[in-house]
Amino acid sequence: MIVETDNLSGFCFGVRNAVEIAEKALRNGEEIYSLGLIVHNEAEISRLVALGLRMINHEMLYSLKDSKLLIRAHGEPPETYRIAERNNTTIIDATCPIVKKLQARIRKTWLESRKNGGQVVIYGKPGHAEVVGLLGHINNDGILVSGPDDLSGIDFNRPVMLFSQTTMSVQEYDRIAQLIRENMTVSGITERDNFLKVHNSICAQVSGRELQLRSFARKHDIIIFVSGKDSSNGKLLYSVCKSANPDSWFVSSPGDIERSWFEGKRSAGICGATSTPKWLIEKIRNHVISL
Repeated sequence: MIVETDNLSGFCFGVRNAVEIAEKALRNGEEIYSLGLIVHNEAEISRLVALGLRMINHEMLYSLKDSKLLIRAHGEPPETYRIAERNNTTIIDATCPIVKKLQARIRKTWLESRKNGGQVVIYGKPGHAEVVGLLGHINNDGILVSGPDDLSGIDFNRPVMLFSQTTMSVQEYDRIAQLIRENMTVSGITERDNFLKVHNSICAQVSGRELQLRSFARKHDIIIFVSGKDSSNGKLLYSVCKSANPDSWFVSSPGDIERSWFEGKRSAGICGATSTPKWLIEKIRNHVISL
């Protein structure tokens, strides 16, 4: 059986940068705390914890003093920085540059929208760290929608400035924009277009992966998709693989794989999320070859 690894799978730039920053500090003997999981992958978290990385939640942040705090790629609201400053905690900021720019864009748009009665709408996963951070930059004065069926909070008689969490589905985002446009009650197509401003805020690395993964999945008899169970990006990209190749399997470790899946198969493709480390993908590949 031919086993091919998707070369574009593995950490995106933002996650890779955060992990490298943490690992460098740990190998230099520094004691650092990560605010939340640095990456949604259980195997990688275990590796970093073994190196000495400590995890805290937002409640624990209030009592953390005179320490070093890592801000992960997802970013944080301004309040997190204020708490750290009050507690003499040094910030190691590993916010993804794309997320940081989006935070600034949303805040600027929000400030401008207040002049004409507009509303900022964000398509994202409720409770996701990136979304919490984005809303924090506009004083939580935004409308969060989780999908095309979640638009009831929008006032279609007012201007809408639409953004997306950087790791969401392009197709879903386009559908949401179309539904908002159709629900606008203002008259005339020109005026309606002026009422809705759709911002291109999905990461290009994520949006490009959808098309590329569909092609990769169709090439093989079976797809092994490697991801942490709680990775939003993993769930999205796995659904892309599954739609292109129904014989796609979601795994987080070699122990999840069953030999029977490969009976009668001539080729297998191994791919993963933007939160999946390359070393884990390679480990899965070697396991499949050994079956």
